[in-house]
Amino acid sequence: MTPRLAILCPGQGGQHAAMFDLPRSDPATTELLQQWLPDTALGHSLQQILADDALLFSNRLAQPLIVAATAAVWSALQPLLPPPALVAGYSVGEIAAYHVAGAISAPQAIQLATSRAALMDACVLPASPQILFSVSGIAVSKLAALLTPHHLYVAIETEADSCIAGGLAQDMHAAVSEIERLGGRIRILPVTVASHTPLMDNAVQPFAQQLRRQFSIDPPVPVLSGLSGQVLTKKEQAITALSQQLAQTIRWSDCMDACAEQGITAALELGPGAALSRMLQARHPHIACRSVSEFRSLQGVRSWLQRL
Repeated sequence: MTPRLAILCPGQGGQHAAMFDLPRSDPATTELLQQWLPDTALGHSLQQILADDALLFSNRLAQPLIVAATAAVWSALQPLLPPPALVAGYSVGEIAAYHVAGAISAPQAIQLATSRAALMDACVLPASPQILFSVSGIAVSKLAALLTPHHLYVAIETEADSCIAGGLAQDMHAAVSEIERLGGRIRILPVTVASHTPLMDNAVQPFAQQLRRQFSIDPPVPVLSGLSGQVLTKKEQAITALSQQLAQTIRWSDCMDACAEQGITAALELGPGAALSRMLQARHPHIACRSVSEFRSLQGVRSWLQRL
């Protein structure tokens, strides 16, 4: 029986030096990558970036590289897999999701990710560094009330008692003791912009204008909105969701629930990393979830799906 497949596209945090190794095992994809990521566009060779964490985790390079890695894996795997019933993306991964869904090309997605990063970086003042941090062990509703007086925000909801929060670094340091007193555990993330918070408001409209220039067709495969878990099938919905999510809370928990509600039986995360597949497996154990990062070959991914 063919599984009802969801494709998951990750955001920042899981990038690593070997993130292009699996798609490069496909010669055709290797050629495409050379076209998609010329040194002139990145300012450095891909090899240099992958060998230097300071570059690899810089926002301006991380966003287009993650989208490029996701698109490359999809290019190599698509001929081997059943057509997906649904696609979902986490943060910048939502741009990659619209490529997987067939609404935009890989070069368009990579260019949009590059522009997105630049617009977000422009919202950061050098004298007021921004920060994202994970918080677990405290109810998100209680945490949100605690964060508000400190001008901090819930950026991504993942579970009832875990989330990503963001704001100015100086405000986060002022709130740490109160969060820990209530039993919260904090981990600083390697991201230098407070994405999905009102600090990104100035990026929303310029990015919407760029999206309008790139989106010409409705997505042939439905895509979940990170803002609500709603199933989107129109390009106008995509433009609104992708631009507004820059400054509004991502509700990834709703996206995971939507996968279950849509009858998804298998989910494949395109990598890098495996955070999305692990979260979905924990929340909805009846869905078979894997990340391509867990496989040694492209054929291994195909074989796993054939066994379901």
